[in-house]
Order: sequence, then structure tokens, then C-alpha cells
Amino acid sequence: MITEKKEKHILLLSFFSGLLFAIVEFVFSIYSHSQSALTDAVYDTSELVFIALLLFLTPLFHKPVSEKHPYGYFQIESIFVLIKGTMMLAVTMGVSAEVLESALSGGNPVNNLQIAVFQFILGSASAIIFVVMKRQNKDLSSPTIKAELLGWKIDVLYSFGMSFAFFMSRYLEQTLFSFLAPYFDQIVAVLVMAFTLPESLKILWETIKSIFLFSPEETVVNELKEVCNPVLEDYQFTPVFYDITKTGRHLWVAIYFQIEAESMVVSDLEKASKRVNKKAQEHYTECTCELILVPGHDSSCHYLT
Repeated sequence: MITEKKEKHILLLSFFSGLLFAIVEFVFSIYSHSQSALTDAVYDTSELVFIALLLFLTPLFHKPVSEKHPYGYFQIESIFVLIKGTMMLAVTMGVSAEVLESALSGGNPVNNLQIAVFQFILGSASAIIFVVMKRQNKDLSSPTIKAELLGWKIDVLYSFGMSFAFFMSRYLEQTLFSFLAPYFDQIVAVLVMAFTLPESLKILWETIKSIFLFSPEETVVNELKEVCNPVLEDYQFTPVFYDITKTGRHLWVAIYFQIEAESMVVSDLEKASKRVNKKAQEHYTECTCELILVPGHDSSCHYLT
């Protein structure tokens, strides 16, 4: 319950901060006629829709697994991340068309110093919000919050980068590239979209893997093996196969193993299972491990109490 409240509190902070930023960016884009500022405002607004949905869905992610919902409600998170990724791609394509149309119409001269100062202020404010959210997230392991932190971190780097770029562009007219001056705002807008496109595609791919219950990245699989194998060796269990599934924020690990003896003490299986889960959850808080005995080809196994 405490974890759920902390998660919702951080999401609320991110939502209202993002709402304020989007309003300010929209107003500034109208005042300055800057398409790069408008692009940033559109992305922030799209992000707000996703956060608003998550605020209503967060309690579901903390409900226990049941017979009716053997994977809990973690798949719902994956579905909404998929919606977010698709939405961001659609926004990117729509804004790209408008930016290209403006460029073909002769460019969009803007006050570069004005935009540089505005982006510097946004970057400073984003940095403060990022630090506050990171401190509040110190004891949590929510993928949703980590994604929000990553988003704010990108906003900080993006705003300061934009500020520097527009500040330096004042000297563009004094170089051989002065013909690019009317198009500088569109160039920055396109670079912003090119920068966010790979991340959107990555989110889509990871979500599709989660929805179809694909195995996670090889690095995750190898790390779980390194964590769990020593525990199995202590009980003379030989791992045969790891069946790892990721649904939303949760990892489900089924470890199939064999033993050399003809019988096994049930209490050993119980102890090993507890230790494996404890070790795995030190690295992945949302993780459930199950040990499954696989009899050898030439022998049968008996459980001893």
C-alpha cells in the first residue's frame, strides 16, 4: 500500500509538472512562432495522456496473482505502453509533415536568442523536477516511474541542448551557412523527432515481446542464471532449462532441474525455492521463481518428506 501511494504521488508530480510545461510551451510557440517549441509541447501533451491513464491503473499493478488472473494485471501495463508508443509515432509523423511543409514554404525565421533563453529556463526547471522525483523513487522499483525519470532526464538534456544550439545559431549568419538561418528552427524540430523515434520504436518492440510472452533480453537471462545457479548447486540441483517470461513489470522464472539421486527431500526443494526467490528479488523486485523437477531419461524420482 505504501509503495502504491508513493508511485501515485510521483506520477501526480510528473503529470502536473508536465501539464504546466505543455501549457507554457504552447503559449510560447504561438508567441515566438517556433515549431521546435510546438513539437516539444505536442510530445509533452501526448505524455500527459499516458500518465493520466496510469494514475487510474496503478492500483491494479499491485493486486496479488489469483486463479482468475494467473499473471495478475501486469499485461494491462504492457497494453498501455503499446498504446503510448503507437501514439508517439503518430504524433511524430503528423508533426513531421507540418515541419516539412513549412520548410518547403520558405522557412520560419525566429528570434534565436529568445528561444535559447526560454529553453534554458525549461531545462533548469526540468532538472529540479528530475532530482525531486529521483529522491522520492529511491526505495521503489517501478518500471513506469523509471520510464518517467528517463523522460525527464531526456527533457533536461534536450532543453539545454536546444538552448546551446539556438544561442550558437546567432553566429550562423556570419558564416558560409547563412542560407540555413531561416530553416534552423525546422532543422532542430526534425532532429528532435529523429532523436525520439528510436526510443518510441524500442518501447513498441519491448511491449510487443511482453504481450506475446517472449523471453526478456539475453542480459537479463544470463544475470538470473548467475544469481540462481549457485543456490541450486548448494542443493545438488542441476539446472536444465530456464523458462523466463516478462509481463509488464513482472518477471516469471520457471527453472527446470534434475538431480542425480533417485529421491529428493521435499524440505530441500522448499528451502531452495525460498532462497532462489530471495536472491532473484534482490536484483528484480517484481520477480517470481518456481523450481520444477524434471526426471532423468533412465530413472524416476521420488519425493521424501
